[in-house]
Amino acid sequence: MNDVTPDSSTKQTVTLTDNSTGKSIELPILGGTVGPRAIDVSRLYAETGCFTYDPGFTSTASCDSAITYIDGEVGILMHRGYMIEDLAEHSDFMDVCYLLLHGELPKADQKTEFERSITYHTMLHEQMNYFYRGFRRDSHPMAIMVGVVGAMSAFYHDSTDISDPRQRMIASHRLIAKMPTIAAMAYKFSIGQPFVYPRNDLNYAENFLNMIFSVPCEEYKISPVLARAMDRIFILHADHEQNASTSTVRISGSSNANPFACIAAGIASLWGPAHGGANEAVLQMLQEIGTKDRIPEFIERAKDRDDPFRLMGFGHRVYKNYDPRAKVMQKSCHEVLAELGVKDPLLDVAMELERIALEDEYFAEKKLFPNVDFYSGIILKAMGFPTSMFTVLFALARTVGWVAQWREMIEDPKQRISRPRQLYNGHTKRDYVALGDR
Repeated sequence: MNDVTPDSSTKQTVTLTDNSTGKSIELPILGGTVGPRAIDVSRLYAETGCFTYDPGFTSTASCDSAITYIDGEVGILMHRGYMIEDLAEHSDFMDVCYLLLHGELPKADQKTEFERSITYHTMLHEQMNYFYRGFRRDSHPMAIMVGVVGAMSAFYHDSTDISDPRQRMIASHRLIAKMPTIAAMAYKFSIGQPFVYPRNDLNYAENFLNMIFSVPCEEYKISPVLARAMDRIFILHADHEQNASTSTVRISGSSNANPFACIAAGIASLWGPAHGGANEAVLQMLQEIGTKDRIPEFIERAKDRDDPFRLMGFGHRVYKNYDPRAKVMQKSCHEVLAELGVKDPLLDVAMELERIALEDEYFAEKKLFPNVDFYSGIILKAMGFPTSMFTVLFALARTVGWVAQWREMIEDPKQRISRPRQLYNGHTKRDYVALGDR
């Protein structure tokens, strides 16, 4: 089939014609509320015997969703119709969690009840503490996260029946509430410090910082600036449409797997350096550059197509304009550095690199602006997080997006078990050869 023509009728269809047989098929064009239209190819194989071929599914809509919209050309990210800049400026993470789960920003009484539910689900079953002892002390925190989150289904049997709306909601709240506790315990285990239990008198970001950085022998004073920066990081990473980890959660959920297993699958996908490891790569790049006086050398290397060096944290696969999250993160970055007064050569390199790249015509022309990973890596390093925890924090924040997408999929009457097709290029039928004749 090699002839594709749009239909001018009001049906909004395209006609595909197989030139070898002359057979044609009309496929509907579906329109969303905003963004590109989609050709419905669900009947294609049944009527033509052909599949579509789209490696990585980059031109394929696997679902319809009302949660998040991205326009990478313009630089827009919206959750339920609200611009990410507005949410980061005027809301907190609990606001955004409620919005993603329920479709609307909460009223005062709704937010109070939601925050109460999350707060009183933050503790882990005490027996889960023993899980951590089974890991090597030098285990990567993401390995621990995958294991512990997957194991939640062994402890919370009253929220694994996906056919029950109430159990789905309980599981959603538990995952959002317990992920900071699980993440903090993974960190404490890796550095040999005792676990710090959650506190009900602290908000979500404050509680996480306290579990990460406090120790029993002295009081930990939570900086409002750092807590607000942490909250913004959570907001900016809460959901990002049908990325690799979100698609993994949806595919896992399509088999009716329990929610804890689905989120564990999402964490495993996020662990991949091509997905969740970008801010860690930024720090590695800064270490490679080393000092401010070497920045011009690396800028020139980044412009050389034959040089394998690339500026990490600049540009984005989706955004062909300034990453809207980066604008917010940039502000937080400078607030955190001012609050902490950190004197770190790598942070000096980062700030100088930001200045030079933003002023360089080459990067402006190529639209290689600093993205959210560039600034988040700098913030997290300044706050004292090791690079091994960067992806863990990403997973913590993204949990609400995964949960919202999972629930939307479960409640979609059109949803079927995911079963991608393939273009087979292996051997055709061969005769079996006995062992002695091979």
